[in-house]
Amino acid sequence: MKKFINTDMAPAAIGTYSQAIAAGNTIYLSGQIPLDPASGNMIDGDFTSRVQQVLVNISAVCAEAGGNINDIVKLNVYLTDLAGFETVNSIMAEFFEAPYPARAAVQVAALPKGTDVEMDAVMVLPPE
Repeated sequence: MKKFINTDMAPAAIGTYSQAIAAGNTIYLSGQIPLDPASGNMIDGDFTSRVQQVLVNISAVCAEAGGNINDIVKLNVYLTDLAGFETVNSIMAEFFEAPYPARAAVQVAALPKGTDVEMDAVMVLPPE
């Protein structure tokens, strides 16, 4: 049985998808881009600010699902330029505690709304 996860603390879906879906204690988080949850617009700022906003948005969805960002077991990072890889690493260290999630970082040609970073994740909650 699957459960819909949605919070106003993260941007509303801009397509035919859910912010996250729970299947048992596994939560599948859809991709987040650096949108401001209140306005639905891209945030102002540099690449560092955009990566931080993505992780703030992911954190909000994790909280709504009953966990936190450190419950993420797999993180996928999509970048339009892998030159941002080291920046992503340093910002992740601010949000995550070791052991860090398994991760893939992939360079892509384009991302929604013209952004240069998107992340999706799989989170596993402790058994009840």
